[in-house]
Amino acid sequence: MATFVLVHGAWHGSWCWQRVRRSLQRAGHEVFTPTLTGVADRSHLTSPQVTLETHLADVVNLIRWEDLTDVVLCGHSYGGCVITGVADRVTERLRSILYLDAFILEDGQSLHDVVPPALRAAQVQGANEGGDGWRVSPIPAAAFNVNPADRAWVDAQCTPQSLATFQQKLTVRNALPPEKVTHVLATGYGQTPFRPFHELAKRKGWRTLTIDCGHDVMLDRPSELFAMLEAA
Repeated sequence: MATFVLVHGAWHGSWCWQRVRRSLQRAGHEVFTPTLTGVADRSHLTSPQVTLETHLADVVNLIRWEDLTDVVLCGHSYGGCVITGVADRVTERLRSILYLDAFILEDGQSLHDVVPPALRAAQVQGANEGGDGWRVSPIPAAAFNVNPADRAWVDAQCTPQSLATFQQKLTVRNALPPEKVTHVLATGYGQTPFRPFHELAKRKGWRTLTIDCGHDVMLDRPSELFAMLEAA
């Protein structure tokens, strides 16, 4: 049996992992799906001071205080930024790392350094015009080709996120062991910003996989993701 820590993406929360979490638990695994500070069931803690560093601490502290070892660490989308920092700090506690249609940051980069300029500008403009200068509203589920049955639910569940989480640069001191890392690319939606990171993963010598679905793989293909996580 394994221990899984699954980190959600921007605007989401623990709720998005329900289907995969239950499948892993039924198979006898230990599963943690922390909600990052400031979103979803922790949206009451949102503030301009919530940064990427806050989210790293959320996950690092979970692993340390639960005394978790031999962890399979998975990050979805923005969660890829988080798990890169987490893996840098608690490498010795990890069995493997899976980037699920996720961003990969290098030392000194923020999310806004690696996304298309038009997306970065739109998020800053949106925060300035409708988010008191610091809240970024969720992108609609339809834009990520979330399956039609779940779109209204996803839009209702997602909450704004602090702009600082996208703007703070990450410090990375250690290279990830290539044999421990997998990057999964979802190919079932247009204009994906994640293909360059999939190619970067190949150049790093990581294992790479693809899956034909929308961005929220845990909702569109929970059974296939369960198998990927078990394989990791």
